Amino acid sequence: MTRKSIFVVDGARTPFLKARNRPGPFAASDLATQAGKQLLARQPFAPDELDEVILGCAAPSVDEVNIGRVVALRMGCGQKVPGWTVMRNCASGMQALDSAIANMMIGRSELVLAGGVDALSRAPLLFSEAMVNWLSDFYAAKTLPRKAAAVAKLRLGYLAPVLGIMKGLTDPNVGLIMGQTAENLAYRFGITREQQDEYAVRSHQRVARAQDAGWFAGDRAQGLPAEIAPVFDDRGTLYQDDDGLRRDSSLQNLAKLKPFFDRKYGTVTAGNSSQVTDGGAWLILATEEAMTRHGLAPMARIVDSQWAALDPAQMGLGPVHAATPIMQRHGLGLNDLDLWEINEAFAAQVLACLEAWKSAEYCTTELGLETAAGELDMEKLNIDGGAVALGHPVGASGARIVLHLVHALKRTGGRRGIASICIGGGQGGAMLVETV
Repeated sequence: MTRKSIFVVDGARTPFLKARNRPGPFAASDLATQAGKQLLARQPFAPDELDEVILGCAAPSVDEVNIGRVVALRMGCGQKVPGWTVMRNCASGMQALDSAIANMMIGRSELVLAGGVDALSRAPLLFSEAMVNWLSDFYAAKTLPRKAAAVAKLRLGYLAPVLGIMKGLTDPNVGLIMGQTAENLAYRFGITREQQDEYAVRSHQRVARAQDAGWFAGDRAQGLPAEIAPVFDDRGTLYQDDDGLRRDSSLQNLAKLKPFFDRKYGTVTAGNSSQVTDGGAWLILATEEAMTRHGLAPMARIVDSQWAALDPAQMGLGPVHAATPIMQRHGLGLNDLDLWEINEAFAAQVLACLEAWKSAEYCTTELGLETAAGELDMEKLNIDGGAVALGHPVGASGARIVLHLVHALKRTGGRRGIASICIGGGQGGAMLVETV
């Protein structure tokens, strides 16, 4: 079967807004709607001419469970455009793209808006099981004496909330929160605290450089639309930049932070991990037929995609397992790609991926290669920083890295790149992108 060409026409994302120990100014649907409206407003087709809207979201609120449909209606796509939601943890946004591609390949859709979103600052606080059981007993008591007896059994500890985000970031099969899996990789590959902090500083420095150069704002001369769509809250406050950036990030500052996930022996800290963040990202995908019908100009083509799975306790190596088969299929080495985007869930996790490719033992035993894949040129990797500085809104990151890869390739004159992401639960996803 001949593979259809699937083109990236345009894309936009919100600023990524750091969670600050309280609900942020936007619900997930607010973020997706505002970015999507601005993106659709600059297209030559009407929103109701889309074939479908697909939105990845790892933690939709209970009143927006099928958030894809909620947002499609709010963006003005009309009642006849289907909207639906996908969830593959950290790769939910990439899964939305891949689901769109699958439907386009079989002729079910030709023009799709796909992306991802999460407002992690609004992850719920839950009652403990003990408190739930107490409430059940209290409401079951029908007489005043029985209610009084139930009240006497209430313990102050029952009131301690359970953090929904901590539950969501803990793998139920291996019982590890994601940061502990990063500790596993740091230990396995001998990655030091200083190496992780150095990588974190590099991420902040590169985001700062990109902000100062205006690279997220697009370039009219190069025909590059703005990557970031500014958003307004209900008080009229404007948010136009990623606000997790620490311009004062340094080895000295990061060295003051204590390990968070393994407080006695660990090396992974809040400073060398991705931030808890709110954000959304969209891409418009089109077939050749849709391009011709609507007079669209492509930015890039999604050439190939791959999903992989591995031990959940080693989940951070997912990018290696997903990207390697793509390189094999297309006869590419690591540095044959002009650029790489590997989502920075943790500095240790990205560095472990690089070490795995350098290891002949890992490549032969785990990937089935004849020898080591080699050493990736760091000047090709996350050239404008990543999630350590920008944040990681789980549902959005898989779409963001594909969108930014397209922009970075166009800006630098590159031709091909791979975006790859690790996925909680022990998976990895990757996409090969080519500019046109």
